Amino acid sequence: MTTTHPTPFDAEIKARHRKLWASGDYPAVADLIAPLGRRLVDALHITAGDKILDVAAGAGNVAVPAAEAGGHVVASDLTPELLSVGEARHRDLPITWRTADAEDLPFDDDDFDVATSCVGVMFAPNHQRCADELVRVVRPGGRIGLINWTPTGFIGELFAVMKPYAPPPPPGAQPGPLWGDADHVRSLFGTGVTDHEFVTETVEISEFDDGAAFRDFFKAHYGPTIMAYRNVGDDPARVDELDAAIAAHADRHLTDGRMEWEYLRAVLTVG
Repeated sequence: MTTTHPTPFDAEIKARHRKLWASGDYPAVADLIAPLGRRLVDALHITAGDKILDVAAGAGNVAVPAAEAGGHVVASDLTPELLSVGEARHRDLPITWRTADAEDLPFDDDDFDVATSCVGVMFAPNHQRCADELVRVVRPGGRIGLINWTPTGFIGELFAVMKPYAPPPPPGAQPGPLWGDADHVRSLFGTGVTDHEFVTETVEISEFDDGAAFRDFFKAHYGPTIMAYRNVGDDPARVDELDAAIAAHADRHLTDGRMEWEYLRAVLTVG
């Protein structure tokens, strides 16, 4: 594993990411996919006494069911505004909420029994750094559990729809939905893990009657969508194009008021 050190350029990128995810109301978006946290906890067979790190935890979609299962949980995220929402909502649970960068985790080697991330770590720009850090902080024989949107599923395709309108990514940043490709995940973790279990599943979303309703919700609440609109905000024709493109994308996936959002669930055993 190669040790890397943050640079001023890295700090600028992190500031942009914090701003992106603090915009809008990501916890409201995460509430749509709340069942994913329980699914990941169940897949990892988390039990009382497990020491767990939830990386890019947001407001706690995984951290909360992990704590309810008896785990000793640290919920970490680059964006303190999201952690504040989780802490305010779940003061009754023994969760430590800590600001931390997924590419440079402030924890000791072999410190946790389990590390998790649910559609979180996938959005950090340097995938290899994140994978190396996850392996480093989990003890040998421990588990890493990930849920990530697939490139060909609804959210992965949404990013493709928004890409022509969004600000350019920082140099060297890798597309987040690559984490939803099993071959990419295998290549990231390499010999750092001894076993892989991959399952492709969907989560049903039934909150939107039509594509316009979905678009308006994401336009108001989801950081990457908000930033895409801000990027073209001075061009009304481009805004109209983006409005139509997102609504059409959602309409293509809606059947009787329901959508299926595809994700890859990965459970890895650390070597």
